[in-house]
Amino acid sequence: MNILIAGANGTTGRMIIEELSKNPEMNVYGMIRKEEQAQTIKELGGHPILADLEENVDKAVDNMEAIIFAAGSGPKTGPDKTTAVDKLGAIKLVDAAKKKGIDRFIMLSSVGSDTPEQAQGGMRHYLEAKHDADEHLKASGLTYTIVRPVALTNDQALGKIFAEQKVDHTNKSIPRADVASVLAQAVTKESTFNKTFEILSGDLPIKEALTDI
Repeated sequence: MNILIAGANGTTGRMIIEELSKNPEMNVYGMIRKEEQAQTIKELGGHPILADLEENVDKAVDNMEAIIFAAGSGPKTGPDKTTAVDKLGAIKLVDAAKKKGIDRFIMLSSVGSDTPEQAQGGMRHYLEAKHDADEHLKASGLTYTIVRPVALTNDQALGKIFAEQKVDHTNKSIPRADVASVLAQAVTKESTFNKTFEILSGDLPIKEALTDI
């Protein structure tokens, strides 16, 4: 399976590539904005593709069979950049996938994106962008999975999560590595197809937790 990772040079994106590339049935392609990032993608086992979410992405999705959107400006950037990447960039990639007949799309979202009006300041704008991208994907007709993690940490992977349509995310966290594993495993996990769910660190092995979604 040819799979494209948007946001490939980000911390989570690199982890996704590293995990998926261990599977001989996966040909992993990492979307990068700068040529100097190509070597990192290769070292992780992926194939670099030069493309920018703020520009045309049609060529980047050629011959792909699945897409993972793990790009993000983050809540600390200005609102213009957040809109350009988290909202419009994601929407552009969804539309390109539909245009090219790519049916499978996995979106890295965030808890709170279902109710962005409850957030404040820059976080509210960030969650509004995520909300709009999620809704566009759900309405696209593609086979989607939308994963909404709680606060991310750089801790070592635990390999165990709690996943539900809605979780209590107060003071909860999850290692980025576990989020990357969830996204990677969701690609072919039929129990996650056309589902939106939230995740945090928990007691169930990731594979089992996703089976029970």
